This record gives sequence, C-alpha cells and structure tokens, in this order.
Amino acid sequence: MSLIRKLIYPVTVLSGTIIGVGLFSLPYITLQVGFWLILFYFLILGSLVVLIHLFFGQLALVTPDLKRLPGFAKYHLGGWAEKIAIFSTIIGGFGTILAYLIIGGEFTKELFSPIFGGETLMYTLFYFIIGALLIFFGIKAIAKVELWGLIGFFVILILIFFKGKNLIHIENLFISNGQWKMGNFFLPYGPILFSLWGLSLIPEVEEILKENKNLLKKTIIISLLIPIFVYLFFIFLILGISGVQTNESALVSLENFLSRKMFSLALFFGILTTFTSFIALGLTLKKVFHYDLKMKKNLAWFITCFVPLFLFLIGIKKFIPVISFVGGVMLGIDGILVLLMYRKIRPKNFLIYPLFLILLGGIIYEIIYFLK
Repeated sequence: MSLIRKLIYPVTVLSGTIIGVGLFSLPYITLQVGFWLILFYFLILGSLVVLIHLFFGQLALVTPDLKRLPGFAKYHLGGWAEKIAIFSTIIGGFGTILAYLIIGGEFTKELFSPIFGGETLMYTLFYFIIGALLIFFGIKAIAKVELWGLIGFFVILILIFFKGKNLIHIENLFISNGQWKMGNFFLPYGPILFSLWGLSLIPEVEEILKENKNLLKKTIIISLLIPIFVYLFFIFLILGISGVQTNESALVSLENFLSRKMFSLALFFGILTTFTSFIALGLTLKKVFHYDLKMKKNLAWFITCFVPLFLFLIGIKKFIPVISFVGGVMLGIDGILVLLMYRKIRPKNFLIYPLFLILLGGIIYEIIYFLK
C-alpha cells in the first residue's frame, strides 16, 4: 500500500500531462488506417517512447541541477545541442499551442453557436483572447484546474459509455471510410508520438519522488501505460458510436448520437481541458523566451501568443498535419538528442541505434507530409 501512495502523485502528474490534445485525433486516424494498424503503432511507438523516457530518467538521475531539456543537452553534448533543444522546444510549443487553438475554437463554436450563431473564426478569436490575457497575467493556479478538468472530462466519457453503450457497435472499429490507401500507412506516426510524449516532465517527476528516486523507472512505465489504455478506450467509444461519421476533432462526431445535454457536457469539458493546457503551455513557452532567451516579459508574451494566431490566420488550420509535424519532427529531434546524451553515459547500449533510425525516418516523412 505504501508503494501505491508513493507512486500515485508522480504518476498522476506525468500521465495527466501526457494525455492532451493528441487524444482527439486518434479516432479519425483509426478510421483512416484501421484498428489493427493503430494497435501495431501503439505497440511499436509505445515501446520506443517508454525506452526514450527511461533513458532520460537515467540522465536526470546523473545530471546535477539541470531541469529542462536544453540544460541537459548543454551539460552532456555542448552549446550546439542546447541551441537545437531550444529551437525544437520553441517550434514545438508554437505548433502545440496552434493545435489547441484549432481544436479549442472548434469545440467552443459547437457549444455556443446554437445559442449565438457565428462562424468558427469568431469563437477561435474569443478562445484566443481569453487565453492570451490569462497567459499575460501569469495565472499560477491553472495546473490544479487542468487536473480537475481532465478528471471531469473522463467522468463524462464514462457516463457517455454507460448511457450510450447501446449506440456502440464493435464493427465500427473495423470499417473503412473507403479512402484507405498505402500512403496512409505512416499517418499514425506523428500523432501517436505526440500523444504519448511527456519527456519535459521527467525532471519534475524526479523531484517529486525525492528520496524515492529508485521508483522513477516504475513511475515512467505506469505513466505511459495509462495514456495508452485511455486512448484505446477513447477510440473504442468515439469510433464505436460515430463510425464513418467520425471527424478530425472526435467529440463533434457525437452530435448526431447523443442528447444535446450530454453532447454539451462533453464539449464543455473538452474546452476546459484544451483551454487549461493552452494556458499552461503558453506560460511555459513565455518563460523560455523570458529566461532562456532574455527577452522582456511583454515581448515574450506577444511572441508566445501571436505567432500561433498568425499561423492560424494565414490558413494553417488542419489539426492532424499540425500535431503530426510537432510529434514527428520536433519531438523526434528531442528524442534524438536524448539518445545522443544517453550514449555518453551508456555507450554500449545497442538499442540507441535502431531508435535513432526510427526517429530520423519519422522526421523525414513528417516534413514531406507537412509540405505536401
């Protein structure tokens, strides 16, 4: 029992942070490529992500007082690696904030447009303005709201499961929308990598464990297994109910199957979870500009918030290509840096090389996919 008590808080922090906006892409991607291929990807990429997180956990245990990936990179590899880590952190942060903006704006529109009318752009700008103001004032209590919002969201999903279990058709998991092609084979790579990644939280989890740092390995493995089971449940629920009507933002697919009250509750908690994560990530990225790049606070805030908005306004509004690029390219770069650092402390670990090739191949594929 004491072991469970020691693990519950660090596991909650890490798994709760990992479960994010990537979740909403998975039912649609499953519809495109089939359930068995998604299971295959979770098995392969799940193993890859667990290994890289365990490697980073071992690095955290031997690296003195360096709390973020750029600091680790500088300590183990030098200034060039720190610059690359800062670059991937910033571009990945912009992409993730943009993803929250895309999906959060759509959820907000679906919830409020039956009352107020209007187009998606209006609701996206409303979502953005409130979020940008909270990032500007540096709301610190957002982490607690984020956790409870996520819990509320999953309570609603369980309610949907029990109330709508007669709507779930197992055969929907194995249907195709008629558009499957060989080119879709690699489609799940970036979104699944994005959905499972929690590398930046490893040093914080190490800190939370204090004198129980020997439990870091168990914490990482459990914290990554929980999102995998949650994601598979979410795929089963959404695709099982909405079948070929499943769209890129998942929750919106349920509109024709649930009562307005239940649908609105799902959207409300979808907005809450995306909005709190949008703010939390914005606050983190603002700190990178302010502390690491020595920018003034107001300039750091402006760049953090308005670059993703600019990208949205010039037409980068496709949810899955955005998270595919962030997952496959930026997180792939982070993963390669971890492997290079790990090679310094464990030069004889043969797993480094196949993992390196997978990540490098993923980076090349996602750049081509994004630019198409």
